[in-house]
Amino acid sequence: MDMGAECHHADSTQQGLTGPELDHAIALAESRCMTIQERLTAPRRRVLELLLQADAPLKAYDLIAAFGVQGEPAKPPTVYRALEFLERLGFAHRIESMNAYVPCRMDGHGHQAAFLICDCCGAAQEFEPDFTAQLSAASAAGYEIASITLEARGLCSACRSA
Repeated sequence: MDMGAECHHADSTQQGLTGPELDHAIALAESRCMTIQERLTAPRRRVLELLLQADAPLKAYDLIAAFGVQGEPAKPPTVYRALEFLERLGFAHRIESMNAYVPCRMDGHGHQAAFLICDCCGAAQEFEPDFTAQLSAASAAGYEIASITLEARGLCSACRSA
């Protein structure tokens, strides 16, 4: 964190979903699950809702605490299994350096994830990098790459201007 920078506390580039946008995102996830013969069970759906509603990356214990609609926490294995499912199907990504999760903002499975992470406010913005040359070089060297996640750290524009 840049000690000279004053952090802002709201991420204007990555707002959580609410209302019809949230309903639409959940409906798309359910549709995709049906297409590939997977089930978006109630716990999986709840964890996805929490991720979609958040405006910043969430740690597993945040999800555990917020899981119950009436305020009751979830059992940790329930949330961890849901996160594993959501990651496997490309609905969520784990930001390794933060040990936190975000919903996939690229609407799809099979893309390479990349994040711009603000060291000041903690905002994480997903973008799709072009790793074409690197993937071709890896393939030519005989490697089969399963996934790539890029994390670029710095200051978001709001914190830079604060």
